[in-house]
Formats: sequence, C-alpha cells, structure tokens
Amino acid sequence: MDDLINPEYEGDLQSQIEEVEALSAIYGDEWCVIDEASRIFCIKISNKMEEPKLTACLQIILPPDYPRASPPIYQINAAWLRGAERTKLANSLEDLYAEHAGESILYMWVEKVREFLVEKSQGSEAVAQPEKVNVTAEEDVDDDDVPDVTSLKLNADNAHLFMDPAEDEEVPPVKHGTSITDRRSTFQPHLAPVVTPRQVKMVLEKLYDNKKIASATHNIYAYRIYCEDKNSFLQDCEDDGETAAGGRLLHLLQILDVRDVLVVVSRWYGGILLGPDRFKHINNCARNILVDEGYTASTDEAPKSGGRTKKLKSKKAK
Repeated sequence: MDDLINPEYEGDLQSQIEEVEALSAIYGDEWCVIDEASRIFCIKISNKMEEPKLTACLQIILPPDYPRASPPIYQINAAWLRGAERTKLANSLEDLYAEHAGESILYMWVEKVREFLVEKSQGSEAVAQPEKVNVTAEEDVDDDDVPDVTSLKLNADNAHLFMDPAEDEEVPPVKHGTSITDRRSTFQPHLAPVVTPRQVKMVLEKLYDNKKIASATHNIYAYRIYCEDKNSFLQDCEDDGETAAGGRLLHLLQILDVRDVLVVVSRWYGGILLGPDRFKHINNCARNILVDEGYTASTDEAPKSGGRTKKLKSKKAK
C-alpha cells in the first residue's frame, strides 16, 4: 500500500484490511488478490452441487472511503447470467448495501450470490454454461472500424478437428507475456502453438484452470491455423464481452501473417474507462508476445521494403 494515505481514509483502510483477512480465512483458495495496491479482489462462488454445477466470479474494487461512505465497485462474471436474472442479482446486492450502509458488506454479498446460484440450480434443470460473457461499460465502437470476421463453420470435412481430445493428447505449451497496466486496468497476453481447433479448446481450458486468468473481466482470443492440404486457414476469435476486440485481434494476426498460433489477452478491468486505448493495449500485448516467441519480427527488424515479414518456424508446433 502507498505510504501516503489520506488520514481521512485510515479507518476505512483498516476496516478493509481486516475484512480481506477474514474473507481469505473463510474462503481459502476461492479468494484471490488481483491487485492489492489498487484494492482489487475476486472470489469464485459456486452452488456447491455436482449437477447442475453453477459458478460465478465476483470481482471487487474497494474505494478509499469504503465502508464508511462508498459501496464496493463490483463486476459479476458468469456465462449463464443474462438480462433479467443479472438485473435481479445486481438489485439484491444493492439492496443489501442500502440496508447495511457503512458496514463491511462483502461476506453478505458473497453469500447472497451463492444463495442466488442455489435457487437458480434448484429452479431449473442442468444449465449449460456457454462461453463466458463479461460486459463493461465500454461499448463505444464504430462499426465501420471493425474488421469483418466470418465465424468458423463446422462441416463434414473439418468436424473431426473439434471433437474432444484423446486422453493421451498433450496440451500445447502455453507462454505468458509481460502485462501492461493503464489506469488500473491490466492486460496480459498468453500464446500457444496450435494446429487444430481441438488444441485451441485444450489450451483455453488449461488457461481457465488458472484462478487469476479465469477471474479476468475479459479473455479475448484469436487463432489462425494453416491447412496445407487445402491451402487455406481455419481461424476464429472471441470478444468475451469486449465488443469488437476479438475481431481486431484476429485482424492483427492476419496482417502479421502468423499461423498455427492461439493468442489470448486477459483484461482485468480497473473501474476506469479507457475508450479506444483498450484496443491499443490488447494489440500491443499480442504483438509483443508474438515477437518474443518468434512468430514475427519486431518493428526494428521488419523489412523496410514493405514486404511481408518472414515467419520464424522454430517456434511453430511440431
């Protein structure tokens, strides 16, 4: 924590420290510190049932004057939580805060979310959890500036590539790049060599096993796989709630003409809107790790003739 603390907030900080210590003791590995200095935390909450298994990730930012004067800033990440249900849960958390204004509220919030999960699972049959969709308020995207990316379609020729991997199939190695932080939002890239969409699925599952990565507000990804027999590419992308970010990331991979690679950029939202700068950070993260892993040359090494950068094959999947 910063040594220069406004005396007005000293009591709040002490209350926060005690509350976080208690939550860490209560929830153990479910509780995760994202950025202690910025007071960003998250907890993975489940209904503690085998079927249907429902989970949600509650990300919390503690303002300097919490709990005395301000509520926590929160983000609920759950694939199945949409529309009216999301509004209902958000209203219940805000009602709880209103009833206990000035008190430490996080434990009550966590248990309220868990209660909601239990009610949801008891009130319906098994709920499929699709791709995680997390939405921040940053939706200021000009449609004209978004690359036109056609989603990958299954057909009889490539359906086998998407089937579940064999038990003895190894997960491709995953590299983690240097993070970029701007106005309390943090971006970190991850990269893996892939030659089938099945491997893409394996890598994503491995990444989501990491508690911190799974708690990210957005995990944007794109991949390109070259099919030599057809002289064409299998490629796809995912915004994960960060509108147009996946298409922009795939556009970067196309411009750099990289192949047989999956790039994921995790973003932990810090409570301050970045506007178009977020796309710059996502692409810079992706380019940096592609350079570091030898998939493309750095700007200084790129040929000045304007020709396509030669790919380095030493880092491709074998």
